[in-house]
Amino acid sequence: MDEDIDLENPFPEPFELEITDTLDLHAFAPRDVESVTETYLSEAFQKGFKIVRIIHGKGIGVQRDTVRRVLAKTDFVKSFKNAPEFFSSRGATIAEFK
Repeated sequence: MDEDIDLENPFPEPFELEITDTLDLHAFAPRDVESVTETYLSEAFQKGFKIVRIIHGKGIGVQRDTVRRVLAKTDFVKSFKNAPEFFSSRGATIAEFK
């Protein structure tokens, strides 16, 4: 195994992601889901989005619960619910901003 690879932090340099109306959390480690979701929501709100979709996967619901906990405590989130069936249904949450 390459000794230069840090398994705790695979991205040693900060990087930017384009903010769109959808965030797919599959690319992030479970330990980062809360902070990534908080940052994404703030950036999406600042960009003027009114509705966003957060893809957390179906699994056993741990990521979904984390996302919904963040949504519930975010003051500019008006409401949230499962995505419609054709947009990942239980594997994603739709949030509406105030």
